[in-house]
Amino acid sequence: MQLFHFSDRRDIEVFVPRPVAVPPRRPAGMDWLNGPLVWAIDDWHQPLYLFPRDCPRILLWPTNATTPEDRRAHWTTSCRMIAYIEWRWFTRLAGGVLYRYTLPSEGFESLNDAGMWVCRSAARPAEVQEITNIGTALAEADVELRVVPTLEPLKSLWNTSHHVSGIRLRNAGAIHLP
Repeated sequence: MQLFHFSDRRDIEVFVPRPVAVPPRRPAGMDWLNGPLVWAIDDWHQPLYLFPRDCPRILLWPTNATTPEDRRAHWTTSCRMIAYIEWRWFTRLAGGVLYRYTLPSEGFESLNDAGMWVCRSAARPAEVQEITNIGTALAEADVELRVVPTLEPLKSLWNTSHHVSGIRLRNAGAIHLP
């Protein structure tokens, strides 16, 4: 299995565990996830991080539990994922450069949550790849990018049977999600 970490920095020699910058509320017994960890994403879910670091985004995809009604109403593509960003972030995405670090899987444990893995000890990357065209990388990952004025109208997606992931939503324009 391959694990990755995405960064806007190209010079990371060792990933050292660190606490999350903005600790979210966690379910009881899960507070340790706000502590010092190295975070990684698995291969299938890596498109979640093919964005400038602080770019708010919503990604959605059908699962085995997705109802035919939700597929008809929300799934109008042949891609495996749909990614939504706000127009005000499009220029940064179009001109952005990312670095994808390949991490060893040893020492990482799955969170069983959208491909997220964590490690409590330092991890040395095996490889780093520069991504100079994020839009092309998304297309190659079979992700349809949709640019919208605001993410606010999309909050109803969490009431569907699709998998919905919201990342860096605190940076979105006036979105208030649960």
